[in-house]
Amino acid sequence: MKNEGLENSTIFSIGQKIVSENFIGDAYLEMVFTDEKPLNAGIGNVTFAPAARNSWHAHAIGQVLLVTGGEGWYQEEGKAAQLLQTGDVINIPPEVKHWHGATKDSWFVHLAMTPGETEWMEPVDDEWYDKL
Repeated sequence: MKNEGLENSTIFSIGQKIVSENFIGDAYLEMVFTDEKPLNAGIGNVTFAPAARNSWHAHAIGQVLLVTGGEGWYQEEGKAAQLLQTGDVINIPPEVKHWHGATKDSWFVHLAMTPGETEWMEPVDDEWYDKL
């Protein structure tokens, strides 16, 4: 399992375990920025254990992901999943249905800059995920 160096994959704390029906597996969140000014966008450090992922969702204003460690997946509805690695940046347009999470054998850490509301949808089921 690729977890070597996880402790060095981000300068932020792993945070608290996310307890939500919108996540499968173990994921953790540390909010690192919540002020309305100047960006009016929360910035969260999200850590996914191997095989953890969030449900399909969309953001009213969009989202930016900055990958700081491990390997993960990002997929927009109707498109092939993209393998993400440290240093990748994903700019997610408004109202685009997508999901993201760790690969089966690696931790995955990213900063998520998220202004506006998130609409949560159905889970990424095991059958779909296992095809990656």
